[in-house]
Amino acid sequence: MALSSIQIKQILDHLDNCQRPLFFFDDDQDGVCSFLQLYRYKKEGKGIIVKTTPKLGTFFVNKVEEYEPDKVFILDLAVVEQEFLDEMKVPVIWIDHHGPFERENVKYFNPRISKWEDNHPTSYMCHQVVQQDLWIAAVGCIADWFIPPFLNEFKNEYPDLIDKPYKGVGDIIYNTRLGLLTRIFAFILKGKTNDVMKSIKILTRINSPHEILNKETAQGKFIFNRYAEANKIYEPLLNEALETAKKAEEKLAIFKYSDDRTSFTSELSNEAIYRFPDKIVLVAREKNDEMKCSLRSSKIVLPPLIEKCLVGLEGYGGGHEHACGLNIKTRDFEEFLRRFKELI
Repeated sequence: MALSSIQIKQILDHLDNCQRPLFFFDDDQDGVCSFLQLYRYKKEGKGIIVKTTPKLGTFFVNKVEEYEPDKVFILDLAVVEQEFLDEMKVPVIWIDHHGPFERENVKYFNPRISKWEDNHPTSYMCHQVVQQDLWIAAVGCIADWFIPPFLNEFKNEYPDLIDKPYKGVGDIIYNTRLGLLTRIFAFILKGKTNDVMKSIKILTRINSPHEILNKETAQGKFIFNRYAEANKIYEPLLNEALETAKKAEEKLAIFKYSDDRTSFTSELSNEAIYRFPDKIVLVAREKNDEMKCSLRSSKIVLPPLIEKCLVGLEGYGGGHEHACGLNIKTRDFEEFLRRFKELI
């Protein structure tokens, strides 16, 4: 279901009736694909990627004041602080599939408000609104481990991108060219914000996935080459992570690595849980006296366990039922693991 026909019309009206929109979006494929769809439809405005945290707080108020938009769109961000909304002097439209939360001074579109189990990605909802750029919507949905209702339409339009049979979304991500495209989008979101926004700006001008996959244009080559550079770092880490999961005798497979520059914890944990679905996978990256972790499970619901294990420790975490993030001080990491192992 996701958005109702009334909600679709409301969002479209907001989009059509503004001249200077400002878009805040999450730094994953779902977030960037949501932004790309709305921006490519509107062809006006400015995008700001929120890389530090999936939370929009008062830190970002000055970004709004600097740009002076006539409307603010918030896409795929799990938390928007009421203090931020209180500072807004223009309409705010928040489209998301986390939470939900109670907020004032915002037009909040979240399918989980009416149906808790409805977890359609934000990029799917944006496609409901603008009805264009099917390939971008597909990347956002598949990357969020969601098979969209329009997938058959996508296969008819791009038969070479899903040219193998699949039982689940993991088969698409790891065995097809559409899956490669989702990884390309993930990897160009790594690195410095200026470099990331340069890549996103180029994506606003690309008209076909084949421009990227076949390197048919200068823009497509640029995007593919940025992915290839990141992949040189990723592949050795992936081999180590998969070997660790394979050898793990316990239910919990733990892979730790140190890298101050680039985080691949989400991608590593996703691929490890696909290859070893009977495990619970925890990938941890040590940086600045913190362990930045991604947890994945095929069956166990993770958020309540994480919340319980963090009591009295310095850290925070949460997310979806089977995919969570966790940040915890290095000194508390082993205690967290001890508690977590007891609960599973």
